[in-house]
Amino acid sequence: MLAQRALALRAPVLRAWTLTRFTLMRHLINVSDLTTDEILRIFAISEDLKAKFRAGVREPLLPGRVMALVFEKQSLRTRVSFQAAMTHLGGASMMLGDDAGFGKRESLADFARVLSEMVDVIVLRTKKHQTVNEVAAHAACSVINGLTDQSHPCQALADLFTLREQFGALQGCKLAWVGDANNVARSLAMSCALLGVEFAVACPAGYEFEEAFVARLQSKAPGSKFRSTRDPLEAVRGASAVYTDVWASMGQEAELERRRRDFADYQVNGRLMAAASPTARFMHCLPARRGEEVTDEVMDGPYSIVVEQAANRMHVQKGILAWLLGAQA
Repeated sequence: MLAQRALALRAPVLRAWTLTRFTLMRHLINVSDLTTDEILRIFAISEDLKAKFRAGVREPLLPGRVMALVFEKQSLRTRVSFQAAMTHLGGASMMLGDDAGFGKRESLADFARVLSEMVDVIVLRTKKHQTVNEVAAHAACSVINGLTDQSHPCQALADLFTLREQFGALQGCKLAWVGDANNVARSLAMSCALLGVEFAVACPAGYEFEEAFVARLQSKAPGSKFRSTRDPLEAVRGASAVYTDVWASMGQEAELERRRRDFADYQVNGRLMAAASPTARFMHCLPARRGEEVTDEVMDGPYSIVVEQAANRMHVQKGILAWLLGAQA
């Protein structure tokens, strides 16, 4: 009787706490989940934490917080940058491999419900975008998309943060994408639209953005400067940065020979870089297949900022984690 009465007295408190938790909880599945102001807030936190990191300070904003990484695909940059970021912020992380039985031993809904009761944030790197959506729909904690076949928001945010560092501001910048209009390209196009950066994509017929995506882009950011062409020289003309990615991503290995033929004229080399702005930077999300989508001359040239991009994954993901979990930098 006393136990029942105690539970009844606690019930309103528990309901209020649960409601607050649900109301404040946010996911990062696509860049379009964010507003321009929210991206700039994440950048501000990231910039502050990066400056402190360089000064030897690793501010423990998230003590006791736990992050679970659930990956169906191989990873170097995403895995290490997230784990290092959470460690620097005073929290802990765990990598759940095949032994966790993700998508095999139980439904995604059950997996999400149970795991999210034990951790504060889940980072997913999955083969299908719908997998992340389904986990987020059932999770009681924040979910971050660490890469799917449709988008790679953390990569794109780190890239725009890097571009802003290079030029001091994003206003007046133009980013040219040369190659397959893939998951990274989609996230970059949306990021550019939200932040006022001109975006041009050059790819062969059959590899362009879907019309539905272009419609979403224009709806989310009316008036954004977006252009699609089949001519790489046209795309890079006047560009502040030239960006490319592998011609065949993970899971597309069977298409590699056909893609090599289709993208043969879309290699980023010295000639193509010369058509961009004199101060243009070269960007790549890595890993790269040197001699295919990019030459050594460009990858190792003075305009290459691929290492800076990779390093900023950690700093921007610190900003994302601090913002999502409500910490103040």
